[in-house]
Amino acid sequence: MLFDLDDTLLRSDKTISERTLEALRKCREQGILIGISTSRAVHNCMTFLPELTPDLFIASGGAVIQYHGDYIYTAEFTVEETQTMIRTAREICGSDCEITIDTLDAHYWNYKVDPNKVDATWGKTIYTDFTDYSEKALKFCVEIFDETLARKLAARLSDCDCQRFSGSTWYKFTKKDATKENAIRKACE
Repeated sequence: MLFDLDDTLLRSDKTISERTLEALRKCREQGILIGISTSRAVHNCMTFLPELTPDLFIASGGAVIQYHGDYIYTAEFTVEETQTMIRTAREICGSDCEITIDTLDAHYWNYKVDPNKVDATWGKTIYTDFTDYSEKALKFCVEIFDETLARKLAARLSDCDCQRFSGSTWYKFTKKDATKENAIRKACE
């Protein structure tokens, strides 16, 4: 069984109900694997999933697949590609646009408001202004209020899969084939 997190497996307070946990325990007893498929980073989810311990974890919008804690697939942008995406987003969306980047080890952000002070479920997050950023990215996100600018950025980053988060002004960019759908197919293989 594979579940999305936000507004699916998780309640609005980012917890899993005892009833749901009990149903998942019964599934496990029947030999059914439990999996998560989310746009969140792996380390960003574990703050509210310790009691679940999923067998399969698809994270960062499909850029990462873990099976029993081992990485079986990652789709990372090189440092140079990541730096180009940051420069391009700032060129199109403004030098003060808000950005997040997932890596295998951390979640980076440049929000005007510290997310850790707003929502304790953020987990391991690190502030950076992205000026000298030099790490590989799994997922690159930009907050874009103007749909025209979002389309322009997506066109410039044409080697990426671009998705707008439902009900949001945030856009996710991953490697072209790093989608949740493709990650599910890879995991099944």
